[in-house]
Amino acid sequence: MKNRGFTIVELLVVIVVIGILAAITIISYTGISKKAEISSLQSDLTNGSKKLKMYQVEYGSFPQDMTSTDGNVTYCPTGTNPDPKYCIKPSSNTTFEYSNLGNTTSPQGFGLMATKNSTSYIISGNSTPAVISATPNLSCPTGFIPVPGSITYGQADFCVMKYEAKDAGGNVPVSQAAGTPWASVSQTNAARYSQNVVGCTGCHLITESEWLTIAQNILKVTSNWRDNFVGTSVSSTNYIYSGHNDNAPANALAADSNDTNGYYGETNTGGNQRRTLTLSNGEVIWDLAGNVREWTSGNSNSGFPGVTSGGFTFREWTSVTNPGTLTPNVFPSITGISNASTWTSTNGIGQILSSSNYVGPIGFIRGGNWAEDNWTGVLYMFLGWNSSSAEYDIGFRVSR
Repeated sequence: MKNRGFTIVELLVVIVVIGILAAITIISYTGISKKAEISSLQSDLTNGSKKLKMYQVEYGSFPQDMTSTDGNVTYCPTGTNPDPKYCIKPSSNTTFEYSNLGNTTSPQGFGLMATKNSTSYIISGNSTPAVISATPNLSCPTGFIPVPGSITYGQADFCVMKYEAKDAGGNVPVSQAAGTPWASVSQTNAARYSQNVVGCTGCHLITESEWLTIAQNILKVTSNWRDNFVGTSVSSTNYIYSGHNDNAPANALAADSNDTNGYYGETNTGGNQRRTLTLSNGEVIWDLAGNVREWTSGNSNSGFPGVTSGGFTFREWTSVTNPGTLTPNVFPSITGISNASTWTSTNGIGQILSSSNYVGPIGFIRGGNWAEDNWTGVLYMFLGWNSSSAEYDIGFRVSR
């Protein structure tokens, strides 16, 4: 009788099959584990949000801070009303990070981020849990770029137009380099037209938290500053580039599809007129400062920053003595960047036009125009028109 064993080929086939089955099992387990992790984070944030809103109902404001009291196991309100019944507890191996989005006089917003195994989700007062990461894995519409979210402003990852909105006809905005920006459009119409972007479900006029998230991000990137470092720690004259703002030429400009040509269309091809700014994920955005002013969806009837009895005028952020009560907090210091509270228009961030005494509907305008010189900047804010105003130098930008 002849004994038979396995041939080498048969053994190799068996090993390969076992390997394939093992790989499938590992992938399946990893996928299930990741889904469970995400579900846990979302549940933690939803429960935490409910507690924070209950706190706000009782005390009239959200907690000034939420501090871990026992080694990242329980987070409790601190500040004026440290009530332990509003402590929030994350699930196992999850940590919280909290941000009060209001200002010191009337905080009325929050951001809460939960992190487990390098996965982070965020929730704010008017949102559902959404992912936040340093390198967003988003599928953005044509002409849009992904933006990392910010716990400071309670903002998850999102997509934004790379260029200021252009008119494609039929009240349809498009993000493209060619053509001058769509201007002479009211905030009301900009919000309505923003929903018409082709192939974009959920497109909307850029919000205040989205604008501030972009500004905070690019303010932290050294290549956006003349001296290749952030702020004024070395040179008080260091500035972030603030775009087409010198009235030369005296009109809005088209952009260039070449991101290395940041002075495209400029008469002065140097200085702070560079029109491109780079995000931390390497994406480039055009004309966030200068060229045309841009509506955000921000709107308020009161609570404007300024100087008491000082009236409407452009001011340095450092000259504002009445902080107002806008949410999210609009001041440079809230970015968390060292020395930001001391920056002025000399450093390229722009100025604010507002009156703390004014009562009436005001739409928020950002960025500055082609002729406003050092008033322009990524933190430029104009609080002087209502939502129905349609000025020749005001355009908009769409987010999703």
